[in-house]
Amino acid sequence: MILRHKIVFGIACGALFVLLLVIAFGDNGLVELHRLRARHADLVRQNAHLGQENLHMYRSIERLQNDLGYIEYVARQELGMIRTDEMIFKFDGRDGKP
Repeated sequence: MILRHKIVFGIACGALFVLLLVIAFGDNGLVELHRLRARHADLVRQNAHLGQENLHMYRSIERLQNDLGYIEYVARQELGMIRTDEMIFKFDGRDGKP
């Protein structure tokens, strides 16, 4: 009778150990849950970054539509434009001579 209880106890312990392995390393186990949580956190960070980028773009669009000073700034920075009353001096070398 005691031997029978030991065998049943051993089988039950083995089954619980296998079940624990399946829970931890199975297709939808704890390892997968950890990976999915890390992926979710990464996507949340990316989403926040894209939201900030979109806000910046909306503000730039609004300024380009309504702010003449900003339009002039962008034209000067990105297109290299100058006013009719301005002159550009280009210097070659480090000594600053024309």
